[in-house]
Amino acid sequence: MRKLLITITTVALVAGASWYFSYNDQIVNFVQQYVENGEFLTLKVRHTADQIMEAHKKELIVDSQHSYLEPTLKFHPYLLMDVKYSQPGKKSREGTILWSLVDGEMVINSETWEKTHGFEDAINAGATRNDFKIMYALAKNKGSASVDQMEKELRVDKEILHGMIESALTKHLVTLRGNEVQLHFQDPKILVQPETKLTDWLVKKPYSHEQKVIGHYSSSQIQKIAKAAFGDDFTVRNTTEVYLPVYSIEVLNPDGSTFTTYWNALTGDRMTSRPY
Repeated sequence: MRKLLITITTVALVAGASWYFSYNDQIVNFVQQYVENGEFLTLKVRHTADQIMEAHKKELIVDSQHSYLEPTLKFHPYLLMDVKYSQPGKKSREGTILWSLVDGEMVINSETWEKTHGFEDAINAGATRNDFKIMYALAKNKGSASVDQMEKELRVDKEILHGMIESALTKHLVTLRGNEVQLHFQDPKILVQPETKLTDWLVKKPYSHEQKVIGHYSSSQIQKIAKAAFGDDFTVRNTTEVYLPVYSIEVLNPDGSTFTTYWNALTGDRMTSRPY
């Protein structure tokens, strides 16, 4: 009887442990929903959904058979980095960078919401400092250059240069056509200063779980690619996760389907990059 009881207890413990580890992630997420509270930092909403829908009604509502559904407001995560860097022949500088945790691109100017293009590919490829040297040399030459041009630009031995190009080729950051190396992005925008022109103050908002969008990239990934991109003198002093308010505006079509667009609540402009 005692052996039977021990056997039943052991089986129950093993089953319980198996269940716990199988569902541990869900448990942690569930508990966090109740543990986390308070406020979060967000850029200010300067345009209401009604203002955007009215301003773009001719664009979104084709005829009387189309109609708006109730818009929703969600908050997209960005990493705000306090940084130090230096420029060739100039003194050290201090600044702030706003970098999207959703699409992996850096905001150049918060007033226009101009962003880079090419850093997300670099993150996904695991680009190194040498990869960026190749990409920058090409960007300075309107996206393409001969191997001989790059040798002069980078001032490295041909053997070392071929290794650097091979690395960028393997990661699909560049392409090679004969003796011509080209950036493998459409309309690249990577030649930027490591600083965002911020024109708006951050505000605090009460925390609500359904409001937040989960980012595709982590803080460590963003910091790693920024250091690779901006060189040895670049350093991140501290970071804060902040949010951009984004409207989801849906239009109901006559056949019952819906057409969804996303709008930056700070600038009032339609978002063309991936919203989630």
